[in-house]
Amino acid sequence: MPLWLREHSWYQTPTAVFLSLPLRGARATLANIFCSERYLKVSIPPFLFEAILYAPIDDTNSTAKIGNGNIFFTLYKKEPAVWDSLTLENADKEELQYLRENAVLKAQQKAKEETEAKKATKEEHKKYALEATMKLEEAERKRIEDLKEKERQKITEELELWKSQQKDADKYKSIQKEGELLQEIGQLKEGENEKMTKTRIPNEGTSKTRPKPTKGCHGSCSIFSPNVKEEQLPAPRSAATIKVNFTPRVFPTALRESRVAEEEEWLHKQAEARRTISADLSELQDLKEEEKNPDWLKDKGNKMFAMGNYLAAVNAYNLAVRLNNKLPLLYLNRAACHLKLRNLHKAIEDSSKALELLTPPVPDNEHARVKAYVRRGTAFCQLELYTEGLQDYEAALKIDPKNKYIEKDAEKIRHLIQGTMQGS
Repeated sequence: MPLWLREHSWYQTPTAVFLSLPLRGARATLANIFCSERYLKVSIPPFLFEAILYAPIDDTNSTAKIGNGNIFFTLYKKEPAVWDSLTLENADKEELQYLRENAVLKAQQKAKEETEAKKATKEEHKKYALEATMKLEEAERKRIEDLKEKERQKITEELELWKSQQKDADKYKSIQKEGELLQEIGQLKEGENEKMTKTRIPNEGTSKTRPKPTKGCHGSCSIFSPNVKEEQLPAPRSAATIKVNFTPRVFPTALRESRVAEEEEWLHKQAEARRTISADLSELQDLKEEEKNPDWLKDKGNKMFAMGNYLAAVNAYNLAVRLNNKLPLLYLNRAACHLKLRNLHKAIEDSSKALELLTPPVPDNEHARVKAYVRRGTAFCQLELYTEGLQDYEAALKIDPKNKYIEKDAEKIRHLIQGTMQGS
């Protein structure tokens, strides 16, 4: 049974009522107070105060302050007037019950309206934020399209300029060739004219090109003798350019330094791996044609890895492996994702599979083999299997002995192994 608080004090002005309730050592909070237009209730266990007010008040602007062992109410009247008393007197129980229930219903209705108003306001704010986001995205999309259009125009202009320069260069070359041809024809005509003129001149002797000595000279006559005929010299050779074409090779080393059999085996395996695509997967029915390409899936996985979305990258590599399980780079890249996700055993498995496919060892796959050894060694070290990790790092260092980072990491693993042995 609650104890009714009978002690209270109040005074009024034409526009407000000021009410003070003693707490009697009890602790009150705002949650213990309920106020409506005609009904005021204060519940401070085990005390209870209840009042049916004399006239309606403005419950929205009215206030309650708790302090100094009292609750002080400031109740603003709806209509300025002087009350005869604080509470409604001479009211029967039914009327009081009706006023209580009516006050509770009005409070519930008001709370419901406030909740709906807050919900509507929240929806408006959400809608406004969505519209603002859409406008920003549209502006960004337009900006990107404008940049693309400017780049396209720029490239088109550069291409047209290059074409015009090529036409001018070709025209200049053709004119130059015509000039050289005309010059050669002119030289040939001059030579023929000189030859015809020399054959018509008398006293020149025969048409032999070698000089003929006269009588009495005995081989010691001057070359400027009138009986000596000048030798006809041929026209100078025209300049030309000799093009030397080398046989194209996939590997950077020279043919005399390469292991031809191993290189041919590696190229054959790569070509066979590119052609091997499993087309009996049910997932392929819903994919686009470009999404059925393992290389496209590998590039997509690389982009996801660069963005930090390692799970999406693993999914892309998984589908690519199901399409073609002979490409070592798929296993190598998936091992990197598993390292990021702390799936260490899977990282070791994929690195080992990549090393198995990276055979025979040739210069073209040296970089991939170094990555496979380093990633498998990292996974071993994170599993505290330092001996196996050191073996992989030393294998990578044999392939790339100038790599300072691998050498530094291998040295750290050696110190860890020595520290573990000394501690044991």
